[in-house]
Amino acid sequence: MRRTTAALLSAVAFVAPSATAAPPASGLPSTFVLIRTGPDGGNVWEGRIPDHHVNDPRLSDVYLPPGFSPTIRYPVVIFLHGFWGSPSSFVHGLHLAEAADAEITAGRAQPFIGVMPPGGPMTKTTSDEWAGVWEDYVVRDVVPWVDAHFLTEPSHRAIGGLSAGGFGAIDIGLRHPGMFRTLESWGGYFRPFLDGPFAHATQADLRAHTPTLLVSRQASQLRRLGTRFFLSTGRSGHGDVKARWTFEFAGELAGLRLAHKLWVLPDAKRGHLFREQLPAAIDYASPAT
Repeated sequence: MRRTTAALLSAVAFVAPSATAAPPASGLPSTFVLIRTGPDGGNVWEGRIPDHHVNDPRLSDVYLPPGFSPTIRYPVVIFLHGFWGSPSSFVHGLHLAEAADAEITAGRAQPFIGVMPPGGPMTKTTSDEWAGVWEDYVVRDVVPWVDAHFLTEPSHRAIGGLSAGGFGAIDIGLRHPGMFRTLESWGGYFRPFLDGPFAHATQADLRAHTPTLLVSRQASQLRRLGTRFFLSTGRSGHGDVKARWTFEFAGELAGLRLAHKLWVLPDAKRGHLFREQLPAAIDYASPAT
């Protein structure tokens, strides 16, 4: 079981409210349907974000905060799931709407738009990465689509993910400096596994997707841009992903004088890393913090 999040996220059964087409005022296409409502009025909508690189028919999920208004400018957080996985790991496994509503209502986070695209193989496998066509999908399709449908704050855009999604978030963010202000790795890793698009990669390709190298090369630019990092881990890691990799990367960020937060799962919370750290990850992505 390598990097799989299925054992870490026991998705709860959930019956969506009667499927409701997205109201025109939401900014979403009318093909999007309501699938979940948070306790304070945040909503999760599901529909397809068109792509020009994968032709993937799977659906994306979009979180709109309590009191959402199409006339207000919002920061955006892109959430990348682990492999194998899907956007439902955030919606039904981590209860993102509930956690986001709570942090926003308490004033610990600004209202934001959360976007959860699908990625990787459509079969149950851990052997892929958020790179290649999946990086292109995020950067060239998902981000422009969000900016076209909503009033957004590009200077406060964030990207985060769990496990393989954590690698993807840091890798994509470093490969496109300035596109995302906050990069978050939740139980992720910082050198690519030799699978998916890296199965037959050259050494040059691997170096171009190795965050431990990229962050060192770009440190001065990242400081200038105000790029910041959120890293979370349990003390023992999961699957083939070692906790010490997160500690080592946090040490590298500290040595490079880059803004970051390291969140470590308390021993008393063993086994619930992603769910327990979600509020802190949401707060850190917010420009209010």
